Amino acid sequence: MTKRKSLVFKYFLICTAVILISFICLGAVLLLISSQYFNKEKQTTVTNSISALSTDLTELMLDSPSDWKESAEGILNQYSQNTDADFILFNSSGEIILTSLLADDMQGIYDEELDDDFILKYGDEATSVYTTFGSVFSSSALTIGMTFSANGPSYCVVAVPSRDAANEYSQNILEIFIISAVIVLIISAVIIYFTAISLTAPIKEMSNAANKIGRGDFDIQLPEYTESEYNALAGAFNEMASSLKSYDTMRNSFVANISHELRTPLTSIGGYADGILDGTIPPDSQEKYLKIISSEVHRMTRMVRSMLNLAKIESGDLKPNFSSFSVLDPIVNTLVTFEKRLEEKNIQIQGLDTDKRYYLWADNDLIHQVIYNLLENAIKFVNKDGYIKFHFEEIGYLTVIYIQNSGEGLTQEELSLVFDRFYKTDKSRSEDKSGVGLGLNIVRSIIKLHGGKIQVRSVVGEYTEFMFSLPNKDIT
Repeated sequence: MTKRKSLVFKYFLICTAVILISFICLGAVLLLISSQYFNKEKQTTVTNSISALSTDLTELMLDSPSDWKESAEGILNQYSQNTDADFILFNSSGEIILTSLLADDMQGIYDEELDDDFILKYGDEATSVYTTFGSVFSSSALTIGMTFSANGPSYCVVAVPSRDAANEYSQNILEIFIISAVIVLIISAVIIYFTAISLTAPIKEMSNAANKIGRGDFDIQLPEYTESEYNALAGAFNEMASSLKSYDTMRNSFVANISHELRTPLTSIGGYADGILDGTIPPDSQEKYLKIISSEVHRMTRMVRSMLNLAKIESGDLKPNFSSFSVLDPIVNTLVTFEKRLEEKNIQIQGLDTDKRYYLWADNDLIHQVIYNLLENAIKFVNKDGYIKFHFEEIGYLTVIYIQNSGEGLTQEELSLVFDRFYKTDKSRSEDKSGVGLGLNIVRSIIKLHGGKIQVRSVVGEYTEFMFSLPNKDIT
């Protein structure tokens, strides 16, 4: 199994690495700039010293033509100590006359045979030259020198700034920088660590809330956060928890309704079957109760079939087979099915003698089921000698169908519940023993599957009307 690192650790590691890399780059730049500044200042100081030394030596040679060397050596050493550089005095042939030789690595200059034109590189003014002095230095070193004349001969004084001083300066700068960087890095690491914990705290809170939801606790509500991203996520999470709670309530209600609806027919079937088997029901009455058993079985079959249809629609497994057909086709076919019941109540059918043809772009079988359920519901509650009236409209790409029946109508409370699963009005429960309370819920699901809408309105004591819209052409 892959070992996973926490978000806090990754955030801490990335931020620390970025700061460390930044310090390294900053240190390199700082060291380079400080070294250049030191060398430039050193070069300026030595250049001024070379000019002053040349003047002093010229005056000394002019004042003491025969014994100037002893005094000159003291002057060289004094300048050497003041500027932290070695000074070498050459004659015109390039031979060394005097040196201060403070640096150990300059001792080998006596063993080197310098080129005859060595001193020609330096002019009458202070001149900077990079040289190895033969092989005294492993790499070119900065030297500053100038030529001057006194008592006839020409001389050249060359200064070699101490590289130890430059190295020491760079080392001091580096030490100061490292100490400062370490202190800042430690402080930054502590701040980053606690910041990472603070930033990931909402994630842990959401994770704990998700675990509670996984255990069935849907009453979780996350607080508002100051960060907009976390706040948006918390809002979505709270909405999800509310939806899950609603679905859980619906599921519990669904199970309770199913249990109730199945218990009644099963109790009847079991009771009548036991009565027939144990002889409680006499033979001449058995046919009557067998018909009741058969009716209850058919009722349970319709319930299961309706539940399966709902499950297919809601899961997306049921795909409509779209085609164009007249809206009158499923209506007329359904009315023929209910012809006997229509005649028994002497119901008038109105609104089908329209001259205009209205079409639907839908699944013929599913729309037939919609019409069947709505007409069955209308016939069930229409008053004797009443009417069922149809009306059609075209609004853009939609055909709107109205089915109105006279009768007692529905109250406002009943209107808000008619599409709920297993809901039956009090009158329906007393008069309809075969219904399962899923017809209108299936109607709404089928119409929604087609991209339409359904509404119901009613006036108590007058009528109930269902209005639903369906596409009349392919708009995909």
